[in-house]
Amino acid sequence: MIVLNVTYKCKPDMREEFLEMIYTEGIDVASRAEEGNLKYDYYTPVDNRDELLLVEKWRDAEVLAAHGKKEHFARLGELKAEFVLDTLIEKFEA
Repeated sequence: MIVLNVTYKCKPDMREEFLEMIYTEGIDVASRAEEGNLKYDYYTPVDNRDELLLVEKWRDAEVLAAHGKKEHFARLGELKAEFVLDTLIEKFEA
């Protein structure tokens, strides 16, 4: 299993709009529907209004690689260009 903690450092006061676009466009739902996805959830830290945490769990590297080729993954990249200053990815394998 592969776990990713993805921390988005959003542009000032843009976190809520970024998250709303993710939900409106169904990026979260499409990602959860992928074969091999075990978890795909967003969290908003209470002590930093410009950060957004995404926790992903995938069955293996193969399904994670396939996720990176999906249309909704590409759309998330476009949204990141508009709303996000920096992205930190922590990867854990079990």
